[in-house]
Amino acid sequence: MDYTLIIGGLAFVLGGLVGFFIRQIVANRQVQETRKEAQRLLEEATTKHSELLRAAREEAIKVSNAAEAANKERRLEIQRIEKRVDQKEEALERKVQAVEQRERDLDNRKKDIENITAELQKIREKQLAKLESISGTSSEEAKEFLFQMLKQEVEEGTSRQVRVWEAQIKEEADERVRTILATAIQRCATDVVSETTISAVPLPSDEMKGRLIGREGRNIRALEQATGVELIIDDTPETVTISSFDPVRREVARLALSKLILDGRIHPARITEIVEKTKTEVEATIRSEGERAAYEAGVPGLHPELIRLLGQLKFRSSYGQNVLLHSLEVSHLAGMLAGEIGANVNVTRKAGLLHDIGKAVDFQTAGPHALIGADLVKQWDRNPDVVQAIAGHHGEASTGSVMGFIVAAADAISGSRPGARRESLEHYLKRVKDLEDIATSFPGVEKSFAIQAGREVRVLVKPDKVDDLAAVRLARDVSRKIEESLSYPGQIKVMVIRETTAIDYAK
Repeated sequence: MDYTLIIGGLAFVLGGLVGFFIRQIVANRQVQETRKEAQRLLEEATTKHSELLRAAREEAIKVSNAAEAANKERRLEIQRIEKRVDQKEEALERKVQAVEQRERDLDNRKKDIENITAELQKIREKQLAKLESISGTSSEEAKEFLFQMLKQEVEEGTSRQVRVWEAQIKEEADERVRTILATAIQRCATDVVSETTISAVPLPSDEMKGRLIGREGRNIRALEQATGVELIIDDTPETVTISSFDPVRREVARLALSKLILDGRIHPARITEIVEKTKTEVEATIRSEGERAAYEAGVPGLHPELIRLLGQLKFRSSYGQNVLLHSLEVSHLAGMLAGEIGANVNVTRKAGLLHDIGKAVDFQTAGPHALIGADLVKQWDRNPDVVQAIAGHHGEASTGSVMGFIVAAADAISGSRPGARRESLEHYLKRVKDLEDIATSFPGVEKSFAIQAGREVRVLVKPDKVDDLAAVRLARDVSRKIEESLSYPGQIKVMVIRETTAIDYAK
């Protein structure tokens, strides 16, 4: 046997048992210490719980006492409120009783008043009946008489006051207008040049008429077809007359005819060639004149079609005044007037420049040139103020904008400058007659005379039919009817004359 192994095994077993017992002892000590710690912690927790519970009980007692005090205060307040409500109810009841008593008193007084009113009405009826029997007129007639007297007095007083106000307002407005217009006109001092549309071309000799007509009239037919005008070759010596409603065609025919006369070669092929070249030149001139006018007026950014229509106005005249030059002058005047009164200067210039653009095509479209021009501008310019000013500058359309009145005033200034326009004798006589007819159409007018080339109308009235106040109203009524019935540049003065003559004879 190997005792060494046995002893070693026993030693190992003994060591393991000793280690086990030692660990057991250590574990028991740790358990005891843990139990002691737990007991300590439990005791501390019990102590703290007792303290917290005691504090909570004290706090609850405080809250309960405060609530009890608050409840007591509220009960006292409710008692005071109930007492005040009872007092107010008593006061209200007393007031209601007083009001009921007052209503009863008022009802009694109302009955007394009704009785008194009935008695007064009876007395009034008796007095009216007595007055009617004494005066011989009924109450309705008397009321009407008094009403007419009062109406007459009011009308006379109103007319007198209106007369004073009108005089004051007119004096102030005239002074202001004269200042503004004088300033604008002085700043736009242009030359007045009267023009006529050239419709006759001089010939070097009557022999040239035959060459223009050509064999069997082929030359004149070719020229008329190429230009769209009518050539009138009559007995007038050394002159050919050009007839056309289109001023551009008339200008093309005039230039082409002048070139053919200078060239001397007159035949259909040459006529067609010269006319085409002339059309190109005139179109270039139109474009150049339109751009120049827009530049001089200070109106950039116009549509090319509007520039072309502006250029066509160079060949159009109105009563001897060139329409393009007139449009430029209106543009300058309108811009200056707008600057004087604080309106939009640039937009007003544009409206003034384009105000007569309808005259470029009015021979092609029926209607007033102002409305035609407004429709044209509306296609390429979306500014409603410009369109409205163009449409209303002659009164064909209503205008409520300041710009419309400015353009109309500038147009009247440009057209009414001395020597700016000329009138035919027939048109002048018709306008004078229309003025006199309007003035004599009013009752009480004896005679009327248009003087100062139709710039003034003098109206003679019958003094027994028209008094001084009625004369003032008559002047205003005649002016308004002239404004509504006639179209004219500038202004027309209406003077009503009432003359009373007293005649007696010494015997």
